[in-house]
Amino acid sequence: MVMILGKPAPLLFGQLLLGIINGSFYAMLSMGLAIIFGLLRIINFAHGAMFMIGAFVTWGLFNYLGLGFWWALILSPLIVGAAGFVLERTVIQRIYKLDILYGLLLTFGLAQIMGGVMENYFGSSGVSYDTPDLLSGVLNLGFMYMPVYRGFVVFAAAIICFATWFAIEKTKLGALLRAATENPALVQAFGVNVPRLIALTFAGGVGLAALAGVLAAPLYSVNPGMGDDLINTVFAVVVIGGMGSIGGAILTGFGLGIIEGFTDVFYPPGSAVVVFVVMAAVLLARPAGLFGKA
Repeated sequence: MVMILGKPAPLLFGQLLLGIINGSFYAMLSMGLAIIFGLLRIINFAHGAMFMIGAFVTWGLFNYLGLGFWWALILSPLIVGAAGFVLERTVIQRIYKLDILYGLLLTFGLAQIMGGVMENYFGSSGVSYDTPDLLSGVLNLGFMYMPVYRGFVVFAAAIICFATWFAIEKTKLGALLRAATENPALVQAFGVNVPRLIALTFAGGVGLAALAGVLAAPLYSVNPGMGDDLINTVFAVVVIGGMGSIGGAILTGFGLGIIEGFTDVFYPPGSAVVVFVVMAAVLLARPAGLFGKA
């Protein structure tokens, strides 16, 4: 058996793949958080709950309407994004002028409500969702076997992250969003409906969380606590990358997923805390994060 760094090659490559998959979800979720914080200055603690709702909507579309995975990729982010739009217009907008802590407390409360409602209806164990037939099976890469669906998740997450970063950083729409958050009165003077634009930004951020939930549904049990399992790590990713830095969130998400995967090979007890060790080290050296601005 081929050995790499004293470990069997299949084990090492298997954990690398698992780390990249986890990093894909870290990147997508932290990107949505970075968008909401960077443009709206809201720490959205309900982001994990939106991820969970996206997975449950995927399950519901199939079991109640007979709509499969490919329809869910389109409809789930739109449904959750629409709910986010209403939430921003009715609740979130009331705290923009308050201290940032109020936003964290409000969204934390909303997350608890959403989790409690879903647990009341579906129980703590949750439900299962099958892998789509088109993406079932495995690929023989020569050095390891890779499940087709897991490869699809990594590819889809990379495309989604790049497309979102490009839209925010390199297009006229992204420039308009940034201008609306920095000088809303000026942008409003040019005939732009700034409140609606801000609401759409929040909807887009939570829609990204729902899209990650769609991709996660066939991999994990769809349960009310699935967002809670990720949200602490995702917040650490955002802090390490730099609060509000979309590119930093993406690169840090993938990078920390890989670090976590390798740690699980060489020192399994440390895999649960390595992300937070990295966060502490980065904050000591660079308090604004790797890609953040002071």
